Amino acid sequence: MTRLEHAFKDEINEDTPFDRLLRAEIGRYTGGISPVALALAFADWSMHLGLSPNRQAELMRKGVRKSLRLAAYLGRCASGEASQRCIEPLPQDHRFDAPEWQQWPFSMLHQTFLLQQQWWHVATTGVSGVEPHHEEVVNFMVRQWLDIFSPSNFLPTNPEVLKATIESGGWNLWHGATNAIEDTHKFLGQSDTPESENFKVGRDLAVTPGQVIYRNALIELIQYSPDTHTVYPEPVLIVPAWIMKYYILDLRPERSLIEYLVSQGHTVFVVSWKNPGPAERDYGMDDYRRLGVMDALKVVNTVVPEQKVHAVGYCLGGTLLSLAVAAMARDGDDRLASMTLLAAQTDFTDLGELDLFIDDAQVAFLEDVMWARGYLSRDQMAAAFQLLRSQDLVWSRMVRHYLLGERDEPFDLMAWNMDATRLPYRMHSEYLRELFLENDLIEARYDIDGRPVALGDIDVPIFTVATKKDHIAPWESVYKVVRHARTPVTFLLTDGGHNAGIVTHPRHPHRTYQMHDYHPSDKSESPEEFLRNRDTHKGSWWLPWQAWLAERSGARIKPPAMGAPDAGHPPITAAPGTYVLER
Repeated sequence: MTRLEHAFKDEINEDTPFDRLLRAEIGRYTGGISPVALALAFADWSMHLGLSPNRQAELMRKGVRKSLRLAAYLGRCASGEASQRCIEPLPQDHRFDAPEWQQWPFSMLHQTFLLQQQWWHVATTGVSGVEPHHEEVVNFMVRQWLDIFSPSNFLPTNPEVLKATIESGGWNLWHGATNAIEDTHKFLGQSDTPESENFKVGRDLAVTPGQVIYRNALIELIQYSPDTHTVYPEPVLIVPAWIMKYYILDLRPERSLIEYLVSQGHTVFVVSWKNPGPAERDYGMDDYRRLGVMDALKVVNTVVPEQKVHAVGYCLGGTLLSLAVAAMARDGDDRLASMTLLAAQTDFTDLGELDLFIDDAQVAFLEDVMWARGYLSRDQMAAAFQLLRSQDLVWSRMVRHYLLGERDEPFDLMAWNMDATRLPYRMHSEYLRELFLENDLIEARYDIDGRPVALGDIDVPIFTVATKKDHIAPWESVYKVVRHARTPVTFLLTDGGHNAGIVTHPRHPHRTYQMHDYHPSDKSESPEEFLRNRDTHKGSWWLPWQAWLAERSGARIKPPAMGAPDAGHPPITAAPGTYVLER
């Protein structure tokens, strides 16, 4: 190829700011979802279905059979015969549980909807030749569109709403309209939410006593005041996800994991991430590792010298911690006593439904959206997570708030969830491409300081917690650390979701867990076998984890001082610090 051809090729391949701004502007109206990615998925499905006449005929036959089933059911209903529904909702679908849905004509409406939903599931799956990822996208998006038209979402077709309207004389609709106006004001930033009014950070939340002892451009490091006369010599360093405010682990008193650890005699440090804005757009994954994990570890070693550290990572913080610990092990750095991963993925082969939003076209589009702002906004992240559970987080909520006129009682976890965070452009792009798309850590291609690291490099014992209803880090995906690690792994599976399952105080009345210790020579068990073979224990996972930490800690000693003034790390300000308050 000539120099002119090279120059011409480079000129054509280079994206101009106008191109990127155009795509970013489109992203404002699509919630960051690429219309090209969706078009590719639907084109793949529709063209392959168009070339499958037998499959088309099969779908027509299924449609006719479902119509006959519905007609027979409606005939029995019209004659007054008590009859079971001709189709049952999926186990997780509770929209039609109320007895009013069994009465005419609402029985016809919801049964017709469910039969259509079932037919479309068959139509969008199993079409020969369709790329699996495209099939998942089409099936997911069709479900979203069908859910919009569910009879439960509209006043005239929802018997529960009609009953409430009659009984209240229409006041439920008045309250619903008031709720809609209030929510609009909150969305526009013109008023506070009940959560932010009732749960203030530093007053109601994040109140475990402590001091910020270190601050850099990316983190504040908080050391918590001892609550016991003696403590374990090995400190605990917690690295939460930068996608969340750290006080998910320090909610109200008696709901705080940090408070619990301190009460059990642990010296606890936690990283509080800065909420990045346009100025932090070029912070990358390595900046988060160096300024976040490694700088924090260095300060902890200064405050508590000559002691190894129990490192804990939550969600994306656990993924980042795994990268840092793998690099430490590769380089012979033995400052850690153990590593704990809370709802954290290390192998991104199977992401569950979150994988629907991750492919080359989608990531390229999202990069342009972030490039224009310098960060990914919290609203865009929240929209993706809400889509994954749209029945619970979108439509059922809208029915309760705007048709029934009800309000959810504010609580601490909801207040935390409303506290906005952002992701810097470069870091999130690197994270999506190198870990989500390429799975570089598991493939031993992830470079740190110019050399690759692998999960198998880690040489400290690992404790891993997963939650059964996690739609962000599916527990089967979290479980894969058992297979890849070459060190002892204790795996624990508990009830609940990504956040509520982790925030499980010992007084929680309904939690259970299953747990097993895996040795390096005994890691052939599948997730399904783990479920079958392990006993179920009642109680919070905090208890066995704390016992696991204690077993790997030394005899208790006097608590260390707060900070290390002589080493340049005096207490700066009281916890929760300043970074956590940034909006």
